[in-house]
Amino acid sequence: MKNSSYLSPSVMTLGFGELTSMRYMYLTLVVWGYLSTVLSNVSVIIVIILHKELQEPMYIFICALCFNGLYGSLAFYPSLFINLLQKVQTISYSSCILQVLAIHTYGGCEITLLAVMALDRYVCICNPLRYNSIMSSAMVYKLIVAAWSYSFILNTIPIMLTVRLPLCDSTILKIYCDNWSVVRLSCIDTTLNNIFGMVAIIALMVVMPSLIFISYIAILRACVKSSKDFRAKALKTCAPHLITITNFIIDVLFELFLYRFTPTAIPYALRVFMSLHFLVAPPLLNPLIYGFKLTEIRIKIIQQVKGHFR
Repeated sequence: MKNSSYLSPSVMTLGFGELTSMRYMYLTLVVWGYLSTVLSNVSVIIVIILHKELQEPMYIFICALCFNGLYGSLAFYPSLFINLLQKVQTISYSSCILQVLAIHTYGGCEITLLAVMALDRYVCICNPLRYNSIMSSAMVYKLIVAAWSYSFILNTIPIMLTVRLPLCDSTILKIYCDNWSVVRLSCIDTTLNNIFGMVAIIALMVVMPSLIFISYIAILRACVKSSKDFRAKALKTCAPHLITITNFIIDVLFELFLYRFTPTAIPYALRVFMSLHFLVAPPLLNPLIYGFKLTEIRIKIIQQVKGHFR
């Protein structure tokens, strides 16, 4: 029987399991993944900051997305690297809660920024004559701050409710901490946590994708009524965004539902892959998608690299 007076443990054990048997191979992959993520995101950020012609709303939003990718990677990779070096994979309770906050706010900011980018594409394609007046520099930065604030507020409340919980176990099923993994260890009823957690999920993973969907329905209607050249140009600017949205939403849905409801019924290797994909893939792929798909960024990156080798 669970004891409601049980205090939260000071150290949590992470579920590395079979990963430790090939730790050096995984260490190599972690170092490669982190360096590749940092290099690709920093390259896009630097190119956008250094070139004034790229300091337009779309590119500023891409820059914010890359900053968020760096933030999410910092919350995950260093902890993973340190634990792979250790014989016993543990994390302090305070560090676990900090990682929960960082990972959840990273995920929330990713989807809110993608929603803001969809709004930007809608205004650009559906209201081109008013685009510059609507998407002024001040409005762009207000939208970025709003996107971050929305995510932080929605995620902070459930995490504050988690901190108050006494825990009867200290074993995290995943190789990192997330809110559900901590809540499931509680000694007491977690209905309130589940309610606020569901509110956050709906506000982020239902409301935001719905706004994105509505924006693209409007864009599609505008494209149908326009010329062939206009449709081609619209598709070219929207394609990277659609790829990014699809990739991230699929990753998060796997993480939220399959892992949440049947964690032990899923094979260990698949559990690890599913839990890592939304942390590893978007920060690594986003700068590559935008860097290769958007001609302006690709050209500037190539020019920057050639300039260093002359």
